[in-house]
Amino acid sequence: MTVDKSIVSNGFALLLIVFGVLLEGSAGDIVISTGLFALSGGVTNWLAIHMLFERVPGLYGSGVIPLRFEEFKMGIRELIMEQFFDRVDLDSFLGSQTGDDSSSMSERVATEIGKSLDGIDLDSAFDRLLDVILASSFGGMLGMLGGRDALAGLREPFIAEMKDYLVSQFSPEQLHERIEKLISGGDGAISIRGKLEEMIDSRLNEMTPEIVKSVIQNMIKKHLGWLVVWGAVFGGLIGCGVSVFELLVGA
Repeated sequence: MTVDKSIVSNGFALLLIVFGVLLEGSAGDIVISTGLFALSGGVTNWLAIHMLFERVPGLYGSGVIPLRFEEFKMGIRELIMEQFFDRVDLDSFLGSQTGDDSSSMSERVATEIGKSLDGIDLDSAFDRLLDVILASSFGGMLGMLGGRDALAGLREPFIAEMKDYLVSQFSPEQLHERIEKLISGGDGAISIRGKLEEMIDSRLNEMTPEIVKSVIQNMIKKHLGWLVVWGAVFGGLIGCGVSVFELLVGA
């Protein structure tokens, strides 16, 4: 069972507020101030993470990842097209398969697409995701906590998750029949290339914002949960400092 760090830190801040109300005198004021500032910092950071994926009415910049989804998907498309068509000289490949039936040829093309996905470089896709996050309302807070470096730990799990998803979408078993229909038409390499691009596009069109969100949301929330904790900690320290300063000035 995993513990939600956001709930724990914000819950602790609430307990501080309750405890401060029960205390009398200046000690109670300090504890209340500490709890209020801690809760403010924690909730603000939690909301910033939430706003990466969900639209919040009235809050500009919320839901930035779904809003920029098409750009993200186009980046994935470019990577797949570049990797596959750089890897395979389609004209030479089809020429070398002369004499093979369309089923055997389509199986080999599907296998080549699968191999291309194994070698796809998703680092650039991750960098685009970082650009989206850092350009959001969350970016300013991340800038104070290390900016891009604060999200570096997401790179490997993101690449692994996205590669697993793409491999499942473009498995040879799923592509074999579609490619066989393309090749059996007897068209030339240029025509087949265009149809292959259309087929790849149709598979990518099945990638919805909800799918991408499900792939990366839990991963990001898990990795960035500590930012909520630090928001509460720093908020609490500021609140405590402000309260003590007010007491000293008023003394």
